[in-house]
Amino acid sequence: MKRYKDLDCVLLVDDDISTNFIHRRIVENTKINVDVKEISSAKEALDYLTYSGKYENMEHAPKAGIIFLDINMPGMNGWDFIAEYKKLDQKHKARIVVVMLTTSLNPDDEQHAANVEEIATYLHKPLNMEAFAQIADKYFEVIDEE
Repeated sequence: MKRYKDLDCVLLVDDDISTNFIHRRIVENTKINVDVKEISSAKEALDYLTYSGKYENMEHAPKAGIIFLDINMPGMNGWDFIAEYKKLDQKHKARIVVVMLTTSLNPDDEQHAANVEEIATYLHKPLNMEAFAQIADKYFEVIDEE
């Protein structure tokens, strides 16, 4: 199992539970030592990052290193999440890589993502092991390889 510095947790933010389940299995199958947290709403993801709502007093929870963020979700969508994420105190978003992971074929979404500093990359679903491993290798330093 590979371990990376500052990559303790991957947040899967998608309102589709089966997509989160599939993406969890993909992350686990890459043999990278990381916790995976499935979250079904953008609002809950913000709560997780800021230790608020149902995550109050959970500062011991693994800190997210990568967020895979869906665009199309009810209520607060991925773009709304990014707008709120930008406002967070730096301590809540330090060393987090945000990846838009979507089924959207709208070229405007991809162009918009390219112009948002907080979004590291834009991928089409489904996530695959190679893409996940490449993101981990690109943004994080390997600290242990078994």
